[in-house]
Amino acid sequence: MSFRRKPRVSLKTPEQFGTMRRAGLLLARIHEEIEKSLCAGMTTADIDQISRDIIASAGAKSNFLGYHGFPATVCVSVNEEIVHGIPGSRVIREGDVVSVDAGCIVEGWHSDAARTHIVSTAKSEADRELVEVTRGAMWEGIAALASAKRVGEIGAAIEDYVAEMAGERIQHLEEFGGHGIGRAMHEPPDVMNFRTRDRGPKIVPGMALCIEPMLIQGDGEFDILDDEWTVVATKGGRAAHFEHSVAVTETGIFVLSAVDGGKAELEKRGIMIAEEPSDSSATTGR
Repeated sequence: MSFRRKPRVSLKTPEQFGTMRRAGLLLARIHEEIEKSLCAGMTTADIDQISRDIIASAGAKSNFLGYHGFPATVCVSVNEEIVHGIPGSRVIREGDVVSVDAGCIVEGWHSDAARTHIVSTAKSEADRELVEVTRGAMWEGIAALASAKRVGEIGAAIEDYVAEMAGERIQHLEEFGGHGIGRAMHEPPDVMNFRTRDRGPKIVPGMALCIEPMLIQGDGEFDILDDEWTVVATKGGRAAHFEHSVAVTETGIFVLSAVDGGKAELEKRGIMIAEEPSDSSATTGR
């Protein structure tokens, strides 16, 4: 009889978390600039260009560009597109729900985060609910990490929050979830957005996890387009996606890709963040 071992989870030192913090701050800058610039009439390719320019000016690298052949520095998913949308000629219109997933590499260490925006005015209360619940679900998952014993507790917290806030109006994108991050953009362990039988590995200091609920209006059915990247809802519902990279330290958790380290949102939930990681380079790209 043979037993397959689960992939090993890599643990980071405080100094390595410091470099990941620099990557996270650069990524936060990218997201902030995209949010300020996003408007009706621009194309999804225009959004990608903003990311390309900031990464180049900082002397960093994109971890999306070329990943398994992906042709851009960000994923831009609009309305029925859930994740992995390829930027191109699609024109953004007022009321669109636009999800932007991005990442970058600083001195070999990765960051990864996503935000969803409604352009100008929401077309419906359902769209507003979708975005608010998805964002809240991410923060509930991050908050759960602060006291979790195992990774599976994150998904359980996300599922409970979505069910409480939206019932069956909003469903999870199954077969997709979060992940570890560090020297590679995607590392073990898997971080699912709902309960699973597998409780996952133990939470220990040194872990870095990407927590990223992806939610869909309606029944949650999806398909992948012929480009072999873009995941779309198949029953007319819109989708939203939020993500942060989070460090587990000896003194607590710290959101590497949030400018304030997650302080504002986590304090609402009774959680004090850990001290900000730093390294000897001490430059943030901001």
